[in-house]
Amino acid sequence: MVTRQESPIYSTAQLRDWDKRHVWHPFTQMQDWQQEEPLVITRGEGCWLIDSDGRRYLDGVASMWTNVHGHCRTELNEALKVQVDRLEHSTLLGLASEQSILLARKLAEIAPPGLERIFFSDNGSTAMEVAVKMAYQFQVHQGKPERSRFITFKNAYHGDTLGAVSVGGIDIYHTTFRPLMFETVQAPAPYSLLAEHGAGCAGLVMEPLIQGAGGMIVHPAGFLRRVRELCDRYDLLMITDEVATGFGRTGRMFACEHEEVVPDIMAVSKGIAAGYLPIAATVTSERVYGAFLGEYGALKTFFHGHTFTGNPLACAVALRSLELFDSDRLLEGLQAKIARLKGHLERIALLPHVGDVRQCGMAAGIELVEDKATRCPYPWQRKTGVRVCLDARRHGIFSRPLGNTVVVFPPLVITLDELDLLMEGLERAIAAVTTEPDEKATRMPDSGSAS
Repeated sequence: MVTRQESPIYSTAQLRDWDKRHVWHPFTQMQDWQQEEPLVITRGEGCWLIDSDGRRYLDGVASMWTNVHGHCRTELNEALKVQVDRLEHSTLLGLASEQSILLARKLAEIAPPGLERIFFSDNGSTAMEVAVKMAYQFQVHQGKPERSRFITFKNAYHGDTLGAVSVGGIDIYHTTFRPLMFETVQAPAPYSLLAEHGAGCAGLVMEPLIQGAGGMIVHPAGFLRRVRELCDRYDLLMITDEVATGFGRTGRMFACEHEEVVPDIMAVSKGIAAGYLPIAATVTSERVYGAFLGEYGALKTFFHGHTFTGNPLACAVALRSLELFDSDRLLEGLQAKIARLKGHLERIALLPHVGDVRQCGMAAGIELVEDKATRCPYPWQRKTGVRVCLDARRHGIFSRPLGNTVVVFPPLVITLDELDLLMEGLERAIAAVTTEPDEKATRMPDSGSAS
């Protein structure tokens, strides 16, 4: 008999069968998925994921770039348990909520100076959707409704809702939806575009320091600061997408801090609750907030909301996570890890089919190429990045690529020994896959233990 505290035990075969029958996975070709024997994750400990057969895998992508303090961190578990016994959810529509108030106050403390107004939502896409709508409505309230477009960047990724898709710039993700998208002004760099199109734009949207889903593309030093100067010159709102870069990933709490840039609107999610629960925030200035104030009948209200805005469970975990940054001195400890990662990448760069390595703090990309001399990429259908990540499981590593780019994005609490294990496992997998015949490499490898 199953009690309230227990969970029914199902075999790996049963779980895999039900997964294939019922679950549609994101960013996954399901025809391929049906032919594979996927890992079924049932537990986590620290930086490790544990599957239904008890095998352990080092989480090399922080569970989709969210995990900060490791899986099942005791302090975060306790914060969640305490809050769930007090209140699971209460709306922010017409009510205030204790935990959202405390988290908003904390975010205002740690955000770049001047960003003090917090609009909560539930994921990175919606945080960016809020930012785009907020920027345009700001211009409307300023008497400039013609400023309806946005300066955006090639290879940018800001999420998968339609507004976020519209300001994105990765063709393979976005082209299909072109008829549903609004028009933007897109280029590799904004310098000439702002002079020509700035008067018709509400704002500029960018990922600071590093474009994540575009392939871990690192901006040159000073680029972010120069963009801020151009936005000021042409009176555009600067919107930074810190969904992936925020909460320590680049070595500072927020990527903008590296160049002392304060955006007008900043979107955060992923690491905000350390990977525990969906929560996001769009953080902005008093100037932007003030444009929405007026008499009820003036209809200056920001007509946007989410059912689970400011969810108390997520806010409680996020607050405890931010406390752990201080008590663990997490940011100070990252510098040695960043240096160790750099050393591994320098060695991996020498492999015959690695065309480039790119790093920003504790985020990196290893670009695989068919020909190193010409940097000719592998054909998409070869699935080289996928095959490398599958092979890495033999070494107890879980990773997920971006096309031909192998991603390194571990939990920030990863130890130096674990980081060595991660990078050495990826190096061996890259060497094996890029020298073996395709027909051998496309087979799903047997799962191996990392312990």
